[in-house]
Amino acid sequence: MLSVGTLLKNTRERKKISLSDVEKNIKVRERFVVALEEDKWSVFTSKIYIMGILKNYARFLSLDEQKILAFFRREYEKKEDVRFKERLSHTYLSSDSKKTLLGGFILICSLFLFYFAFQLYQYMKPPTIEILSPKNIIFKREATITVIGKTEKEAQVTVLGERVYQNKEGIFEYVLPLKQKETILSVEVIGANGKKTQLNTVFKKTQ
Repeated sequence: MLSVGTLLKNTRERKKISLSDVEKNIKVRERFVVALEEDKWSVFTSKIYIMGILKNYARFLSLDEQKILAFFRREYEKKEDVRFKERLSHTYLSSDSKKTLLGGFILICSLFLFYFAFQLYQYMKPPTIEILSPKNIIFKREATITVIGKTEKEAQVTVLGERVYQNKEGIFEYVLPLKQKETILSVEVIGANGKKTQLNTVFKKTQ
C-alpha cells in the first residue's frame, strides 16, 4: 500500500505541479515538502505540525484531507519511535510566510513606538488654554463679565495673579471687572509636567 508521502508525490507529479508551486501555495519551504513526500517525519517538531501541513497539502492537491490524515495516523501508529527535532517551529515556513510574520512584527513594533512617542509628546507639551466665553471682546454698558475658560484638569490656573480652580472637565470661571477703555485678561496655566502657557486677551469698553 502506498504511503501518505508517496500518494502526495504521485498526485503532485500527475498534475504536473512543481515543488516551488507547492511552497508558494501552502507556505511551507520546499525541503520540508520533500520531507513529507519521503515520509521523513523526524524532520519536524511534532505530530501536530505534520498533520497541519498534510491538511493544507491535501487541500491544495484536491485530495480528501480527512483520508490523508487517517492514512497518516495509521502509519504513525506503526512507528514505535519518532524522534522529532527541537526548536524547529519556524524553520519549515516558506520565505513568504517569514516575510509576513516579520512584517506583522515590525508593524506591531511601529505602532507601539508611535503610541509611546505620542504619549511622550502629550506629556511634554505645554498645557492648552481656550476661552469659551465671551466670544466678543467689545462691550458697552457691562461693569463686569464672566470669563469661562478650559484647560487640562490637572493644571494650575492663575488669572491676574489670583489662583482659580477648574472642575473635572477642566473648565474654570472668573468674574472680570471692566475698566473704562481697555482691560487685559492674563491667564497663566502650569501643567502637571511643569510647562507653562500664558494667554493675554484685551477687552474693550465703548461709550
